[in-house]
Amino acid sequence: MAKADQKEMDLPPRPELFEFHGVSMIHYFTDNWESVQNFQAKPDDIVIATYPKAGTTWVSHMLDLLYFGKCSPERGSSMPIFERVPFLEFCVPGLPTGVEVAESMTSSPRLIKTHFPVQFLPKSFWEQKCRIIYVARNSKDNAVSYFHFDRMNMVEPEPGDWPSFLQRFQEGKMVFGSWYDHVKGWWEKKQTNPKILYLMYEDLAEDMGRELDRVCSFLGLSLTEEERCKVIEGVGFDAMKKNSMTNYSTIKVMDFKISPFMRKGKVGDWKNHFTVSQNEQFDKEYKKKMTHTTLRFRTEI
Repeated sequence: MAKADQKEMDLPPRPELFEFHGVSMIHYFTDNWESVQNFQAKPDDIVIATYPKAGTTWVSHMLDLLYFGKCSPERGSSMPIFERVPFLEFCVPGLPTGVEVAESMTSSPRLIKTHFPVQFLPKSFWEQKCRIIYVARNSKDNAVSYFHFDRMNMVEPEPGDWPSFLQRFQEGKMVFGSWYDHVKGWWEKKQTNPKILYLMYEDLAEDMGRELDRVCSFLGLSLTEEERCKVIEGVGFDAMKKNSMTNYSTIKVMDFKISPFMRKGKVGDWKNHFTVSQNEQFDKEYKKKMTHTTLRFRTEI
């Protein structure tokens, strides 16, 4: 985006990455640190945790439809997703913080999203034994999606070109840190915590009905066939892309002339971005970093 355009939109310059408790962050997600860490969870709160661009909005909308679609069918088409599912650590001047939005919610359960690595989650969520749904996406597609997101989102750092972005992605110099640390940290926590359901983006893309059944089983929900079909239809990529309450088109910091927030939603789009040598180098690095984990991903379905 040209500097003049940015000025017209009255936007501050793009933020710089800095090291925060061992994780690369930007001030928009650390400025409210104390309030976030002191956030008081309720036992029925449900947390949607992901690394950025791993299916957060998809699963947020799914849970909102599951809990409120029947009693408030207009909610999904009249209330933006960031009001229905507040982003806990969000703190941008001139807008309510994620904590404020969450604390003002009267609906129950409260659905709350975070991109925090596992060690940053406020302790009250663990103390209250809240249920947490973590969504992970294969590293190659995640990197591509994050690149296009950073291009169009003015509150993210300047992404630079694709080769330099990919290099930084592998080094973990991204907002919310290393993809490797993030997915592995939550995976390890899941091994000892039955309140965490770990979903794969690729599984959701392959068979939404099957994954929806897993989610319902985890949350103790039962749906009629009609309700189930409505949720599956509501979370379809095309339906969400067209819905201004889920596609973030109402947010001025996102420049849809550069790229839509919901771009393709496909598994395997990385093949359109990685060169042969980038792919070989990435695979080599990936193998090193993922040696000591039982976590496995699919890069195509």
